Amino acid sequence: MPRTCFIFNPMAGTGRRAEFPALLARYFGSEASGDYLLRPTEGPGHATELARAAAQAGCRVVVAVGGDGTVNEVGQGLLHQENTAMGIVPRGSGNGLARHLKVPLNLGAALRRLRQPAFSRMDVGCINDRPFFCTAGLGFDARVSQQFAQAGSRGLSTYLRVTLQEYKTFEPVPIAVDTNGQTLRTDCYVLAFANASQYGNDVYIAPNASLQDGLLDMCLINALPPWRAVQVAMGMALGTLPRTGGAAYSHTSHATVRAAAPIGYHADGDYLGHATEFVIDLLPLALEVAM
Repeated sequence: MPRTCFIFNPMAGTGRRAEFPALLARYFGSEASGDYLLRPTEGPGHATELARAAAQAGCRVVVAVGGDGTVNEVGQGLLHQENTAMGIVPRGSGNGLARHLKVPLNLGAALRRLRQPAFSRMDVGCINDRPFFCTAGLGFDARVSQQFAQAGSRGLSTYLRVTLQEYKTFEPVPIAVDTNGQTLRTDCYVLAFANASQYGNDVYIAPNASLQDGLLDMCLINALPPWRAVQVAMGMALGTLPRTGGAAYSHTSHATVRAAAPIGYHADGDYLGHATEFVIDLLPLALEVAM
């Protein structure tokens, strides 16, 4: 069995999509040599099936070639698999986990590293039994994820446009958060659970987050009037949000949330729907990664 399987999302990213197979051949040789497999995805959830099959067939590294959605699907397929690590070749519009792991955004550089990768393990979060590897959250960021998915175009400019549009109408929802033996009752504009430091595009929701500390960084923004919106936006762009006072932080490995009304939620930027009850957990060092 080939040592490496590349799971390729042809629809990821904003640039030319037909280049990757040729680029892969330049760095890894012909697929006919038997050194690797290239498997294109055909729709939502397919990357999870392909990753699980590759791991069960004995591939040492399964590489997500795409954005954070592809990474999430591949990671789901590799949870609870023995002796298989996830690699990343970032081709998305945000690439949050790749940026946190310092995977080169240049495709050729990312492929060169995967020829002789280093291995480590990382924590994995779950929200209502859905794994996430970078961030999950309730409230405004989930609304933005929902509308961004329907926007018809990708990229940072589209994300910023959607964010500004949704800011005009979004209203916070009262919530109760049970964690660390305490109950917090507050409004939820954003309640983010960060395993990694950023959403993507170097937008830092929790710049001090670690993938290996056995904890999620919980970030609460209970209101976002215009003056605080500017403060939060600058803090996220500069990686200084904890110092601005625009958000409250704590650490947890388990939390439950009850909302007074259905509220949207996401995992790794993938909008998952609305709910009133949430369970958030951490799986320590549950996934091996190859970089």
